[in-house]
Amino acid sequence: MRIAILEAGAPPERLRDRYPGYGRMTADLLETGHVGTIHDITRGDWPTGPERYDAVIVTGSPAGAYDPLPWIADLFDFLRRLDRAKPLVGICFGHQAMAQAYGGRVEKSAKGWGLGLHAYDIDERAPWMDDTVTVSVPAIHQDQVVALPPGARTLAGSAFTPHGILAYADRRAISFQFHPEFAADYARALIAGHRPGDLDPKQRSDALASLERPGDGARVKRWIARFLEAE
Repeated sequence: MRIAILEAGAPPERLRDRYPGYGRMTADLLETGHVGTIHDITRGDWPTGPERYDAVIVTGSPAGAYDPLPWIADLFDFLRRLDRAKPLVGICFGHQAMAQAYGGRVEKSAKGWGLGLHAYDIDERAPWMDDTVTVSVPAIHQDQVVALPPGARTLAGSAFTPHGILAYADRRAISFQFHPEFAADYARALIAGHRPGDLDPKQRSDALASLERPGDGARVKRWIARFLEAE
């Protein structure tokens, strides 16, 4: 399967010599046999010729889906024109951008930052899932989907993030608010270097401590593979 990875952002400058970019992290989620081509959409690199790719993944980003940036408007246009039968997956910013593009609403949450290993309860089991009742995956976000677009339904959530996993009835699309592509050491490095004014010390220490627990990134990777490969 040929997969277009729309890279919507990059790690902070302080971490770029130690960790791969978000496109590469996302490509590493793919199972053997799938080929991911990374397109830096913030620089205007867009996939051309729909027949050249079989699926699309939108990565995370430090940007907000409501930011008035030209490339975000271009992303919305790309998503709206995308063949509804072509598999589409959104991760964090990608999750939010899909919701915003398709008629939902994303806001900076009054709850503040969601950081560390977050647990999400499964509300509805999709065919590509297994029988677990919760998943725990690194989360680093302040924005949240606060109103679902038409055709979307929530598959999993938490008290902090009610819309943690979305699926769409009117297109072959799913999205995740969390980061299955983040290794625990990268999530720790990102949180440890977060601007001091943004977090109180206890929130930072609690988030870092949570990442010492085992997470379900590998499980979500299998979910994504099943979704992409489903007929």
